[in-house]
Amino acid sequence: MNETINSTGPARQDRAITVLGGPTAVIDLGGLRVVSDPTFDAAGPQGYLTKTAGPAAGEDVVGPVDLVLVSHEAHPDNLDERGRAFAKSAPLVLTGPLSARRLGSPAVGLAPWTAHSVPRPDGAGDLTVLAVPAVHGPEDAERDADGNVNCEVIGFVLSGQGLPTVYVSGDNASLRTVVEISRRVPDIDAAVLHAGAARVPAKFDGRPLTLDGHRAAAAAAVLGADVVVPVHHDGWAHFSEGLPEIELAFREAGLSALLRVAPHGSWLPLVP
Repeated sequence: MNETINSTGPARQDRAITVLGGPTAVIDLGGLRVVSDPTFDAAGPQGYLTKTAGPAAGEDVVGPVDLVLVSHEAHPDNLDERGRAFAKSAPLVLTGPLSARRLGSPAVGLAPWTAHSVPRPDGAGDLTVLAVPAVHGPEDAERDADGNVNCEVIGFVLSGQGLPTVYVSGDNASLRTVVEISRRVPDIDAAVLHAGAARVPAKFDGRPLTLDGHRAAAAAAVLGADVVVPVHHDGWAHFSEGLPEIELAFREAGLSALLRVAPHGSWLPLVP
């Protein structure tokens, strides 16, 4: 189930992913290196949140990147200080419109259901990045003036000729949103799911701000993905579920064969 390739390093992989801890993943597709929600700070307090572990690899090990995806920049567990500096040094950052305004260059803001194309060095056209919605808390929670729960958050779907279609959920807790994404993008091959059931007592009566294990398994079933990589379930004190709970939920749903899990910093294939 967990066929690792090798350890993180600057050498580009063929359709592979490595998780560095928290939400941070390195995705190699079509000769491009993509990093999602970079968090490279050491363990310690981050405002009202507490980071319990640093990343499995630092910026120097990850090496040059072509694209950074930021689901949202409002919370340090998705973009900390070193992660922010890393993103600002990249050639391109894709994020939501409000986050792009706050981050500045090289960030480009994408509203849900808009896309941005990145030329691939392998000569096979472009990598298309489609922004998709995310709900960072309960469906019935109060929304802000921009219609967001908690704050603006987006997910991403990466696709291109000859590549697996990869969904990166961002901090989404909504199965209804997953159903909408599946309806509009029916052929998702791999899903990178933020699945630690993050909870903050002062927000929404402590209800989950991200998917828990059972909702992650349900999301995987709805998406029809062949590969599921859980992220954002460790490294921070506000996660109420970890990998054991996620694995149990997938086993109870009969979907264990979809899970791809390996020690942080090890590459995993994005194809079955």
